Amino acid sequence: MQQNIINIKALDMDGRGVGHLANEDGTQGKVIFVEGALPGEQVSFQSYRRKPKWEAATMTTLHRESSLRVKPQCDYFGLCGGCAMQHLEPSAQVAMKQRVLEDNLWHLSKLKAETMLRPIYGPTWGYRYRARISVKNVVKKGTVLVGFHEKKSPFVSDMKTCEILPPHVSAMLMPLRALIGSLSIIDRLPQIELAIGEGDNGVKTTVMVLRVMEPPSADDEIKLKAFADEYKVEWWLQPKGPDTAHPFYPPQSNLHYTLPEFGIRMPFKPTDFTQVNHQINRVLVARALRLLDVQPEDRVADLFCGLGNFTLPIATLAREVVGIEGSTALTERAAENAKVNAVAGKTAFYCRNLFEATTEDFIALGKFDRMLIDPPREGALEVCKAIAGLGEQHAHLKPRRIVYVSCNPATLARDAGELVTLGGYRLTLAGVVNMFPHTAHVESMAVFDLPG
Repeated sequence: MQQNIINIKALDMDGRGVGHLANEDGTQGKVIFVEGALPGEQVSFQSYRRKPKWEAATMTTLHRESSLRVKPQCDYFGLCGGCAMQHLEPSAQVAMKQRVLEDNLWHLSKLKAETMLRPIYGPTWGYRYRARISVKNVVKKGTVLVGFHEKKSPFVSDMKTCEILPPHVSAMLMPLRALIGSLSIIDRLPQIELAIGEGDNGVKTTVMVLRVMEPPSADDEIKLKAFADEYKVEWWLQPKGPDTAHPFYPPQSNLHYTLPEFGIRMPFKPTDFTQVNHQINRVLVARALRLLDVQPEDRVADLFCGLGNFTLPIATLAREVVGIEGSTALTERAAENAKVNAVAGKTAFYCRNLFEATTEDFIALGKFDRMLIDPPREGALEVCKAIAGLGEQHAHLKPRRIVYVSCNPATLARDAGELVTLGGYRLTLAGVVNMFPHTAHVESMAVFDLPG
């Protein structure tokens, strides 16, 4: 394949260097996305995918190096698909994500936040308390692989350690390979779900959910129990969907995390959605509530509330908080967590499909003084349309302030356009949350206020 030299000007949302070919008349030509290249660098590249207006490529030679380039800490960086930016200095990663957020707001909705928030960031290694780890018995190699998928590949990385997993889990990868290789269900165990929480007396609880396509044999059970005793892990078994996951050994789990600033203890199951980075989650919740500026007389809505990560802390401050989620099981669990934390009297939970929300739904729910929205990657378009659709007759029902926590800057920008252009809100604050260091994932937060 033909190789070319290009100057890199920026990074895209996947952590790839962005440059342009020059046309014969000297004007800017086709855009090239170059994996492994950083802004300010000059590189040779080899394209592996070509489209009329762009090409995707890999860097073959680095001619001019950025001062922000660092040596990746992980031996498997570049092969493993778990990380995309270990070659970029961590503070520069945060700055890049802030730029991605600003670019999305401007290019998708022509919006600029009145003030950019200071980024939230923390430890860059050993932070991942949740992970889905693949397992593959590779007969040709005579070994079992346990790890993340290779970049742009269905194959499992041949990784012996992982720098973003907690050290005690990283040290378990090779023993796990040996254990699974000794089981009778070696070819019937494709996945391990990792969840780490806070146990009693400050000791971390490490749970591993084995996706088992057939039950372990009696001999397998002996080996699993011995491993659990030696490495201080708890096994769960999942024969089918997530709802079938259940404790195996030890039979009872005490999995939870805490939000000490609000006195909240949040029990969860290892298959539940929780944030992967507990330290950043604490800071995220604290900042979101400070920005929400809840007053004792306020009635607050928490949309896409999940287990109550924001709902329960809000309940310690507000008159009432209403949590809404699309799963009956989750709303029931959230209500139970409210009881555990003695805030049930100030909370109410409803199961609603928020992806089909209407203005009439919000009229029926009544007035909310403030609202927190924390949707999945798809965003909250219908919610924002419904709020924006509250006309003059129902203008008093619009929340005075909305805090929107996002895991996708593109859908945040789209939804912000609805709230500002059609809903009359101001985009007063926005900033990034580096929940996933060394990856291109951009978590962010935005604040919307009614004028006056």
